[in-house]
Amino acid sequence: MTESLYERIGGEPAVEAAVDLFYRKVLHDTTTAPFFFHTDMDAQRAKQKSFLTMVFGGPNEYTGKDLRTAHAQLVKDGLNDSHFDAVAGHLQATLEELGVAADTVSEVMAIAGSTRDDVLNR
Repeated sequence: MTESLYERIGGEPAVEAAVDLFYRKVLHDTTTAPFFFHTDMDAQRAKQKSFLTMVFGGPNEYTGKDLRTAHAQLVKDGLNDSHFDAVAGHLQATLEELGVAADTVSEVMAIAGSTRDDVLNR
């Protein structure tokens, strides 16, 4: 039986480390940080960990909004392709910094890229 992406990246500890490092990068980026000024970051991190666990084939405990609904107000506030690209870049840098294998990083980035139209409500 083939390991899920979730298992290959290291399971729950890896997802937790990745989400924490990822949001440090996003919040230190002046182009993406403003979208989080009014966000409860503890709740956001928890939702993101649950979402990524599900997307990567781990236990599905995600009960949050779908991507279009979750990002609709952000799009109204100006979220666009340049912001999506910046966030995707932070995700890739995070995975690389954590030592995730290049082929696995590519797989994660393909999944992330496939969400662009939903995130940007197109």
